[in-house]
Amino acid sequence: MTHDHVDTPVRAVSRPFGRVITAMVSPFTADGALDLDGAARLADHLVATQGNDALVVNGTTGESPTTTDAEKELLIRVVVEAVGDRARVLAGVGTNDTRHTIELSAAAEKAGAHGLLVVTPYYNKPPQAGLLRHFTAVADASGLPVMLYDIPHRSGVPIETETLVRLAEHGRIVAVKDAKSDLTATSWVTSRTELAFYSGEDSLTLPALAVGAVGVVGTSTHFTGAATKQMIDAYDAGDMATALALHRRLLPLFTGIFRTQGTILVKAGLTVQGLPAGPVRPPLVDATEDQLAQLRADCAAAGLPLAE
Repeated sequence: MTHDHVDTPVRAVSRPFGRVITAMVSPFTADGALDLDGAARLADHLVATQGNDALVVNGTTGESPTTTDAEKELLIRVVVEAVGDRARVLAGVGTNDTRHTIELSAAAEKAGAHGLLVVTPYYNKPPQAGLLRHFTAVADASGLPVMLYDIPHRSGVPIETETLVRLAEHGRIVAVKDAKSDLTATSWVTSRTELAFYSGEDSLTLPALAVGAVGVVGTSTHFTGAATKQMIDAYDAGDMATALALHRRLLPLFTGIFRTQGTILVKAGLTVQGLPAGPVRPPLVDATEDQLAQLRADCAAAGLPLAE
């Protein structure tokens, strides 16, 4: 018995913001003020040394809950000036207030951002109809491309598959940071839309690529950016053995960076390396000595020891 082979067409990969994107921390001075010079230097490091194609400024990792609207605008301007000719700069503008999100989007566009990261409204848990109206209103009000941020374990509500399919019809909604950790749902959306999916979980980057994702918006990529790009390159080239080996090697840091809130450990590791970071703002607390020791162990296990 013979079986005819039927080719199922797969859409060409579109990467509107590249492959490796880091949700950048916001450096502060010792007294907790915004360190704009440090932000420029850190952005340069992430692009020049860690190979990032884009950076998210004012995301949760950038402590957006505790920075002012004015500080957010300043950060965008500084980072765009530092790396905007070499990398895309996405502004985190999502809040749980549609009007405020539109205001932040307008300020980000004026400040020179290349795109917007818009998280699901949190805490007030809108229904899917509310999410559809929220994201559409933000996209309608801006001239910038939009990456949706689907992270139900923080926002309290997922962006359901049918909602994503409808949102994909909007010309400026082009991508999703997918932190739902549901590869079946991801598969359905990538098979039905042209949305560019970026893994929002560092450790799921390789599995997500296999179901249609195009890259990662990472936290550990403050340290693993270059190696993560090598992993994605290997996958793209069909070298699954190398991609899997890199995934397994980096796994201790992909996961270890989240042993506590990711910003805390990123800032601790950057400080050890002599890079701009500074303290975190309350209600976060700086890493303990035990947490820093564990981070050192995780970095060493990933083949990326923290250099002092």
